[in-house]
Amino acid sequence: MGYVAVSALSHPGLVRERNEDSLVVGPWTLCATVTESPQTLVFPIGPPLVVAVADGLGGHPGGDVASALVVRRLASLGPSLSGEDAVRDALTACNRAVHAAAGGDAGGGLAAMGTTIAGVVVEPGALLSFNVGDSRVFAASDDGLRQLSVDDSPPLEPGRRTTSIVTQCLGGTRMYRAVRAHVTAEPLSPGDRYLICTDGLTDPLPTEVLDEAMRGHDDSRAAYELWKAAIEAGGPDNITLAIVRVADG
Repeated sequence: MGYVAVSALSHPGLVRERNEDSLVVGPWTLCATVTESPQTLVFPIGPPLVVAVADGLGGHPGGDVASALVVRRLASLGPSLSGEDAVRDALTACNRAVHAAAGGDAGGGLAAMGTTIAGVVVEPGALLSFNVGDSRVFAASDDGLRQLSVDDSPPLEPGRRTTSIVTQCLGGTRMYRAVRAHVTAEPLSPGDRYLICTDGLTDPLPTEVLDEAMRGHDDSRAAYELWKAAIEAGGPDNITLAIVRVADG
């Protein structure tokens, strides 16, 4: 039987006062915390295993509340996330849960709290990639990084590489708004590696830097080098990432 190894960390960066990112790896969650050393968890391939990052909307009260709510719900739903429809249904449920926790359009300090979400579900022989918002999922191979997620963001202005605007997220509006989650499936083989991260990693670093770190190190060291590169680039936002590796038994 094969196994899945996940090396992950979450850090507020150098500018933000607090960490509004959250992380889920199987039944394990990390919410609004600080880690500078990657944590590595290993799971047998079998029941669906969810690994995802959530980035609470900056500038909105309650971003940390929204991201934590979503990853905890995915942790509880994880073993049932078999197939694309199950993942879409789970993200719809998460969206409704964020709106309900915010009080909908009744007002209050958390009325527009929201979060992005991006991750994978690992099953025997298959991987489901999913996202809502601009957090990302990449497949890593000898040919470089291939983005599996779809950025929910407007077209970039000339000369700009990134934007902080998202066109959809979980929650984020006073009145309920449905989301169209991006969910794709692809075959899974031993040796496959994936990078899942919030935009605190991808905004300051071009894809070439991410690819170089992934190529040059084992998973735990690669996670550390990616975090360090984002910090050296100014650490302008919360940084949360997970490297997923599929291996033989």
